[in-house]
Amino acid sequence: MDTADLKEYFEGSFTSRGEIGAAVSVWKNGEELVDLSGGYSDRAKENLWNSHTLAPVYSATKGPAAATLLHVLSLRGLDLDTWVSEIWSGFPLDSATFGELLSHQCGLAAMSSVASVFDHREVISALEDTEPEWQPGEGHGYHPRTYGFLLDDCVRRLAGRSLGEVWNEDLARPLGLDFWIGLPESEWGRVATLVPGRAKPGAFEEGFYAAFNQPGSLTRRAFSSPKGLHAISEMNEPKAWSAALPAMGGVGSARALAKFYQAAIGAIESPLSGEVLRSLGQLQISGEDKVLLRETAFTAGCQKDPVDGNGNKKRKLYGESIAAFGHPGAGGSHAFGDPDSGVSFGYVMNQMELSVMPGERCLGLVERIG
Repeated sequence: MDTADLKEYFEGSFTSRGEIGAAVSVWKNGEELVDLSGGYSDRAKENLWNSHTLAPVYSATKGPAAATLLHVLSLRGLDLDTWVSEIWSGFPLDSATFGELLSHQCGLAAMSSVASVFDHREVISALEDTEPEWQPGEGHGYHPRTYGFLLDDCVRRLAGRSLGEVWNEDLARPLGLDFWIGLPESEWGRVATLVPGRAKPGAFEEGFYAAFNQPGSLTRRAFSSPKGLHAISEMNEPKAWSAALPAMGGVGSARALAKFYQAAIGAIESPLSGEVLRSLGQLQISGEDKVLLRETAFTAGCQKDPVDGNGNKKRKLYGESIAAFGHPGAGGSHAFGDPDSGVSFGYVMNQMELSVMPGERCLGLVERIG
């Protein structure tokens, strides 16, 4: 890795690619090799982004959230083959496994009734009354919002605490991570202000974006349920940061995300067992995604790049290695780890892009770490 080239690209994003404030961290085998931050933490460009700045990262929260459920399952002697209904009697599929739940195979991406994102019990009741869109074995589709409630309720039933509490106390604290699922008030002053992105001409004419804007489509319903926190302005409020939403509510630093994936690939000591690490990195399903309307590949909680019949990557959101896994966040945040090389990566920013996948500013950095 040419760190000078990476630094030059990072700095160039502020002058030619619309970056406002951002940070990137790269680790290898327990050592942080790159720690860069720059720009401003607010739209008015009055406050500098520094090493203490935190950012909401949307679905980049899903990796830590999945690790939390896997950790609790491991402590209870359960695994990916255990049926969810064994611990959750009201779960709407009798024979779905935790492996299928964690890899978006349970057809519960959209709920059949309205519930507030701030009311856990209301959402769980709605999920229990929802007829799955498909059954395990019939493919997969990304669960952008319901995913967090599904995982959270399982953790509550197994551990007697919310997923956010288990993450914050049992995993993030021992690892020394500046990343919270349920941000305490003491940290609110560190959070950067997200700035909405702008659509490019023709962006909504086909594929995912066309479906997203089509009332009644599965894609639209999946990204609309449960209701609430649909506007960027809402994600800039402490109510969103403190709600402890495991699918989309994490707040933290690039360094924390990169260090988490050091733990996830076994490059540093952590409370995560070997079984948890294998589950995070092992492919569960790959193919056409019923919600994102593109090919995706999922482990038990993370994404990988799809490969062709010859084992070659079809895209490189996670670098060159087929073993690499991680999770992006809507708007641009991204993090992953590669167990083959011992490298992990974290990137957070506040200038949003209209994309559910990493964009140019992030992928240019990924290309430069090899």
